[in-house]
Amino acid sequence: MSTVRTRFAPSPTGYMHVGNLRTALYTYLQARHNGGTFILRIEDTDQGRLVEGATDIIYGTLKATGLTWDEGPDVGGPVGPYVQSQRMGMFKQYAEQLVKAGKAYYCFCTEERLNEMHEAQRAAGEMTHYDGHCRHLSAEEVAAKLAAGEPYVIRQKIPESGVAGFDDVVYGHIEVDVRELDDQILIKTDGMPTYNFANVVDDHLMGITHVIRGSEYLSSTPKYNLLYDAFGWEKPVYIHCPPVMKDAQNKLSKRNGDASYQDLVAKGYLPAAVLNYLLLLGWAPEGEQEIFSLDEMIKIWDPSRISKSPAIFDPLKLRAINAAYIRALPAEEFRRLADPFIDSAVHCSIDRDLLCANLQPRCEVLEDIPPQLDFFDAVLPIDAEMYRNKKQKTTPESAKEALTALLPVLEAQTDWTRDAIFEACKTLAESMEKKNGWLLFPLGIALSGKSRTPGGGTDLAAMMGKEETVKRVKAALEKL
Repeated sequence: MSTVRTRFAPSPTGYMHVGNLRTALYTYLQARHNGGTFILRIEDTDQGRLVEGATDIIYGTLKATGLTWDEGPDVGGPVGPYVQSQRMGMFKQYAEQLVKAGKAYYCFCTEERLNEMHEAQRAAGEMTHYDGHCRHLSAEEVAAKLAAGEPYVIRQKIPESGVAGFDDVVYGHIEVDVRELDDQILIKTDGMPTYNFANVVDDHLMGITHVIRGSEYLSSTPKYNLLYDAFGWEKPVYIHCPPVMKDAQNKLSKRNGDASYQDLVAKGYLPAAVLNYLLLLGWAPEGEQEIFSLDEMIKIWDPSRISKSPAIFDPLKLRAINAAYIRALPAEEFRRLADPFIDSAVHCSIDRDLLCANLQPRCEVLEDIPPQLDFFDAVLPIDAEMYRNKKQKTTPESAKEALTALLPVLEAQTDWTRDAIFEACKTLAESMEKKNGWLLFPLGIALSGKSRTPGGGTDLAAMMGKEETVKRVKAALEKL
């Protein structure tokens, strides 16, 4: 176990929840930082909750974010199969091995008896747990019941006294009184393993050295460790992560429809930005730097810097990180990503390269783009008061004067590039002894019907072309 081996073991039950992706990232970083092996294992034993296509979503999400695995269902490896449902035949023999060693036992209690027992415990104000009814059956009694074909489960035999403890990288040393632990079921009546049992056996057989998972598993870990002890197996290093919270009271939850990775990408968050944000969601780097490439994350990774406190999902912080990534994109890549969002809002011919040059420094998330472009297809209603601006010293009356002077200049302009249009307008403003803004602010309003646009008046004119520009300026003048 000198080589670090980690595993990400999601259940294919829907979209990739951001907390789940954070676990995948931390697990990946732990392997890569130590030159180890990152394993993908699909845990699909909960057949009732499986969602068709969810396994492909897991593959797609990890590939899109760069979290490539060394062993897994699609690439194989020395300890496969890597899909839990394909490993079902092996677990019962391990449970029976524990029965022979006196570390587990056959339980023949009916569902009716268990329900009555739990009702009585609740009525007495006690915590519901198995009362050990079958724990001390003699070998002869067990043999007779098995021979009679009575249904059974196999339960873990928790010690009757003492403490079970373990060390966690994040939460330190944790101990529990074994009397608080239930004799958990290892093999169900249908012969299939429970999640907790299959998890331990699979981790051992796959040589997992570091287990990274959510803090909700802290309470189960003592039972896991008792299983490791019962088998005489070496225990992994535990790294439990704090929950990702929507707010101080509520956890982010796939079941509650909270943001998944797929939702964020559909809104126009970049995969690398989401990953960067998730790194910082409950983990703190040294220094002030917050923007990290995946290679940089691998270099600086240190699991001891994971916080014990719950991490609050902060959409504003995610937007800020995404904005930094968008601004760092090459222009052609931003255009490629922005085009589908532009397509949803603009159906006429415009200069998209110029539009994107204006959008990129103003854009935090790609879904912000369509609402800014509603004026290209059709002129928006213009209230004359929109021309009033203290900073530019404009009024509806001055706007009429400015547009009247601008119209013949625009009509005479032959070089319809942004810089050429701007120079012509600047020359006009100088001849009128006015500031550029006094002339160009009304032009922007006339062309868009909006006070805030992706670019100033000459940019908009260059984007929409000479014919449309002249037409809109004339229409605006008529209304004034």
